[in-house]
Amino acid sequence: MTVANLKEKPVRDLARMAKQHGVAGWHSMRKDQLIRALIRKAKSSRPSDGGFARPAIKSAAGEATAKATRDAAVALRIEEARARLHKVKSLATPQESGKPARAARDRMVVMVRGPHWLHAFWEITPRSIARAEAALGQEWHAAKPVLRLLQLENGLQGSPSERVARTIEIHGGLKNWFIDIREPMRCRVEVGYLTATGRFHGLTRSNAVSTPAGLQPDTLDAHWTDIASDCEKIYAMSGGFSPENNSTELQELFEERLRRPMGPPAARTSMQPDGDEDERRESDFQLEVDAEMIVYGVTQPGSYVTLQGEPVKVQPDGTFRVRVDLPNKRQVLPIIARTADGIERQTVVLAVERNTKTMEPLGRDAADF
Repeated sequence: MTVANLKEKPVRDLARMAKQHGVAGWHSMRKDQLIRALIRKAKSSRPSDGGFARPAIKSAAGEATAKATRDAAVALRIEEARARLHKVKSLATPQESGKPARAARDRMVVMVRGPHWLHAFWEITPRSIARAEAALGQEWHAAKPVLRLLQLENGLQGSPSERVARTIEIHGGLKNWFIDIREPMRCRVEVGYLTATGRFHGLTRSNAVSTPAGLQPDTLDAHWTDIASDCEKIYAMSGGFSPENNSTELQELFEERLRRPMGPPAARTSMQPDGDEDERRESDFQLEVDAEMIVYGVTQPGSYVTLQGEPVKVQPDGTFRVRVDLPNKRQVLPIIARTADGIERQTVVLAVERNTKTMEPLGRDAADF
């Protein structure tokens, strides 16, 4: 900034600039004094500061940093969106942990589960998904994973007599699907991708099946026997025990299919003879509750561990596990581990408290329900 440029500015702007750059006594200076002071300040600044351009440089650097941060955040959101889209679209079957690797091939099987239901099961390799993406090109981005139910008009597989009876949208992460059948037919199912223009890229097809006549009993009820062993948990997850989402239809359906009552039993009272309303029957109904605790941990293999002074067995991998009584009081449990040579020692103190309260028995009349 030159002297001529400074002379064109009003005294108010010069005073503000002097204040910003730390000019001493700026508030009592006249215009020519302010100009000389600002020029001296500019000359005394280091060359790397760039005189009065330093705030501008800092501002530009800050804007560049902020822009880079925004760009990185946008790129991260784009990458996350792509990952979610890939997860939704990819029909590749993940390898199940703890199970042997399957042959790298595509397959699809359809099973008849009754006159109105088909159970489709498929396995797709990642290589097939990559081939589908390459084959569809630009249409891949808008393509949706679908199941197509193909009705065999003349019972001839792979012939023009096959027609698409229904298209069902699915999503990635699946390998099973139940398909409802509205009338007896001979059919098969194929899985693939359907583009916005109606183009279909198939991945694999199933065997051909024939659904029986609807007069036969629906074997879908067999699925209720599959969940019988865990019905209480499923009933709870479905809102059966929630007072906010209590559904009589849900309870009736579970009890009808499983042929057993669900939830806590309703109070049952017998009619008392006239004049005996005030009599209370003696009950031997009792509830006793006790508790114990499992303490477990891990230390260096070969260490010596004690719990409340009692030795605890340490497994070869250094883990230990012991059951401890949990009486109705507060306990302080010291767990001490020593190395095999006895040089090092580590102590952990576990404080626990059990507070058990027995409530008064409660009897309810049928009128309360």
